[in-house]
Amino acid sequence: MFTGITRGTFAVVDAARSPDLLRYRVDLGAYGRGLELGASVSIDGCCQTVVELEDDGQRCIATFDAIVETLNKTTLDTLEAGQTVSVERSVRVGDEIGGHDVSGHVVGTGRIVAAKREGQEVSLTLQVDPAWMKYIQHKGFIALDGSSLTVGDVDADTARFDVHLIPETLRLTNFGAKTERCEAGAEPQVNVELDPKTVAIVDTVERLLPGLLARAGR
Repeated sequence: MFTGITRGTFAVVDAARSPDLLRYRVDLGAYGRGLELGASVSIDGCCQTVVELEDDGQRCIATFDAIVETLNKTTLDTLEAGQTVSVERSVRVGDEIGGHDVSGHVVGTGRIVAAKREGQEVSLTLQVDPAWMKYIQHKGFIALDGSSLTVGDVDADTARFDVHLIPETLRLTNFGAKTERCEAGAEPQVNVELDPKTVAIVDTVERLLPGLLARAGR
């Protein structure tokens, strides 16, 4: 479990591909101190398991495996040495929950299709799968590349929504670089995790409502 509060971006040391697996290493520096084998770490919003560790007491290089299911649904398939990824270690009992409950279970990717700067604020417009829009609500939660964000304006007809980023978010994540790429004409991808509470509520209502209406004679 994570909080969606990204702790910074860290460099990918190397990425080795086989037909059904990506094994990659990330230099977590001092942030990785005390990390153990088997621990869960959010890498660009994807829950990944530490499979190897190189820890000299000052810095930690962690190795992760991404399987086909992960590679098909996320941006991890594009990782290369020298890239940076957004990282958050799993939350511990007693830690402050600064964002919202994030599992690291990405449902797919979205595209940043527009970026707008107003003073120190950056507003991004995301294009996503239309099937997800019933779970994306104005002022609700969403996790993008692992960062807990508040949903701004929503346009269900076009399957688009906005998020607004403060300078601290831009500093600690790759959204600053992705904003520049969008401004240059690209449509950078982001990993999307829907708010699990919203998903549970919407799915429960959809499942029960027809029966309730039938019993009410409607």
